[in-house]
Amino acid sequence: MKRSVAVIGVGRSDWRGEDARVRAGEKPHDAHGYAALALRAALVDAGVDRGAIDGLIVGPNVAYERMGEILGINPRWGSQAGDAGQALAQACSAIESGYAEVIAVIHGTDQRSAGAQYGGANAVSGNRFLAYVYHAPWGFTSQGALYALMFQRYRHLYGFDEASLGAVAVAQRVAAMLNQHALLHKPLSIDDYLASAYLCEPLRYPDYCLVNDGGAALIVAEAGVARSLSRSLSHHPAFILGLGRADINSDSTSLQPRLIDFYRPAQQIAGQASFDMAGLGPTDMDVLQVYDSFSLHVPLALEGYGYCEPGEAARFIADTGISLAGGLPINTSGGHLAESYMHGWNHQIEAVCQLRGNCDARQVSDCRFVHYCSDVSGKAVSIVYGHSDN
Repeated sequence: MKRSVAVIGVGRSDWRGEDARVRAGEKPHDAHGYAALALRAALVDAGVDRGAIDGLIVGPNVAYERMGEILGINPRWGSQAGDAGQALAQACSAIESGYAEVIAVIHGTDQRSAGAQYGGANAVSGNRFLAYVYHAPWGFTSQGALYALMFQRYRHLYGFDEASLGAVAVAQRVAAMLNQHALLHKPLSIDDYLASAYLCEPLRYPDYCLVNDGGAALIVAEAGVARSLSRSLSHHPAFILGLGRADINSDSTSLQPRLIDFYRPAQQIAGQASFDMAGLGPTDMDVLQVYDSFSLHVPLALEGYGYCEPGEAARFIADTGISLAGGLPINTSGGHLAESYMHGWNHQIEAVCQLRGNCDARQVSDCRFVHYCSDVSGKAVSIVYGHSDN
């Protein structure tokens, strides 16, 4: 599958403007509308019209058939995906199998204006797939409680302190301040972080992802089609060089995979598969994009995907660095903590833009390879991107 698929277009809605309107009590769009806005921008970016799309993959917050109806797309192949990594894996498989050549991968959410709750009796998705719903009788209903418990065990094992976790939030806030699309532009220092209140001890407000409305879209194409279309554009395609996935479902309702091994076995399998396919390794990566519904994802990903040994994340963050100032830049757009919570889709957009070299003040010099990784509910996905010159 190496280099058989490329991203030729990306698009986003105006997260900042729309979030301001939501705060003012307005609801500009529903999830389908946000997705449609993002796709329109992605089609322009890719230099193709809607008629070129013969595949459609939508995220979990919109109805697949309704989305196709709104867009006027009758694809040869289509699907619904759980998150961005899974959506791209499906797109690669469909193109490699010959089911489609140009696939629109889109996501839309109105979680903020709809008042989505991520804890309590009405927690969204809790009755469908989130393992901690089984612990609801004891008051354990939120992602924040889950990751707080994970962090308690992790720091007990390895001595990882709160200041080291705060360094993640600080680095991503600095990146967001250089990103005109990001929602959080207020400076954040380590002292600010440590002075902020706990939401679910030991996690503080800056450790939590945003909750906002918006849409994001990617146009994914077969490599030959991508090269042909890119000749008329000012930017080059971003090729998918490696892809891996591994799931851990055993004992998930007891939370054991999260609390005992922090999903590390699945991360290792998925990461190694993607690096083997790409013929690369962690030390070759110029940028790392980590799905970060909570800041804790970052140290766990550094260890699980081979950037450092288990228990060494704090040292890596302090000595190597994870900011735009040097080392291994992580979540260079601000990520879910400070740019926008788009369930991993905004990380894909940032990966493509870094490879194109059009990230302005937050651009990583000579960016050749970008790694995206996630471990949502035990579904570990690893994607290695590279530009056309690699």
